[in-house]
Amino acid sequence: MATPLEHIPAAPSRSARTGAGPAPPKRVSLPLLLTGLCAALPLSLVCGAEIGASGLSWGEVLRHLWAGLTGGPIAAEQVPAYTIVWELRFPRAVLAAVVGAGLSAIGVAVQAMVRNALADPFVLGISSGAAVGANAVLIFGAFGALGVWALSTAAFLFALLAMVLVYAIARIDRGLTPLRLVLTGTALYYGFSAVTTFMVFAAERGEAARSAMMWLLGSLGGANWASVPIAAAVVFAGLAHLAWSAGRLNALAMGDETAAALGVDAGRLRKELFLVSAAVTGAVVAVSGAIGFVGLMVPHAVRMLVGADHRRLLAVAPLAGAVLLIWVDILSRVVLAPAELPVGVLTAAIGVPCFVLIMRRRSYTFGGA
Repeated sequence: MATPLEHIPAAPSRSARTGAGPAPPKRVSLPLLLTGLCAALPLSLVCGAEIGASGLSWGEVLRHLWAGLTGGPIAAEQVPAYTIVWELRFPRAVLAAVVGAGLSAIGVAVQAMVRNALADPFVLGISSGAAVGANAVLIFGAFGALGVWALSTAAFLFALLAMVLVYAIARIDRGLTPLRLVLTGTALYYGFSAVTTFMVFAAERGEAARSAMMWLLGSLGGANWASVPIAAAVVFAGLAHLAWSAGRLNALAMGDETAAALGVDAGRLRKELFLVSAAVTGAVVAVSGAIGFVGLMVPHAVRMLVGADHRRLLAVAPLAGAVLLIWVDILSRVVLAPAELPVGVLTAAIGVPCFVLIMRRRSYTFGGA
């Protein structure tokens, strides 16, 4: 008789299954951690609107944010400052939070889907497909009739194309298997990357190639209010589905046979996760470029704090990813001000040493302690 999903236990650690290995570390209080992150998120959004090259006081920033949120009047002499805060910095901070939340949650889902500790949202080849579409716009002016929507539309359409190709190649009679997904996604990643590199070298204008490289390394410089709603809607829909599927993810993490014994159809769940991961990854890559390492580092860091239960992971990881990416974006604007660093450069610079430290902890094992 199938076990009800709400009673599916957390995926046990390897040491718990074998009776060997280090004892699990003490967990952080989940309510305390969630309270801290929920407080840090709005504070980080305000900091994202305040910190920048133009010297605006906290009082000015808060007044302009309140005016933008409530539709209040703005004095004529305050219009330039209001534009900086409400039209440039704040939508950028909000988009950073959306992208960080989406990448972190999908990182959790992809690692469970393929049961691979090195998996992240880009392992399926979706981001490299989106890069081909984005470069077609930046370098060759494709989709020009769409105006300001050309870049996002092209990136998302090519992300969907990559998703269809990965699914068509990886699918067999038994469904989607973790190994075939990883191998197919990796192969197409290199194939799309080769196309992207060729397009950059074929660019006749140096500025177009520079814009393409900036996008490939991840940037939130083009953020505006028009780019937030669609990305936010896709990310929140994906988060809702993953939260609803958290119990089934716990079962999937223990292997297909165990999942079947618990009443979970592993093949069907893997298809759902693939579609959700592809949609969310395509949506965030379309508005921010290929920001790496967030979807790899955050799930592992959160897993160390709250354990392997996906119900806890998916409650914490999106908030942690949102706060992290807001501050990384702030750093990208101030480290070499007035120049701007690609966000992906900083996520890698921060993520690599953090990830090495996580892996060096003797108590840490993927999927468990």
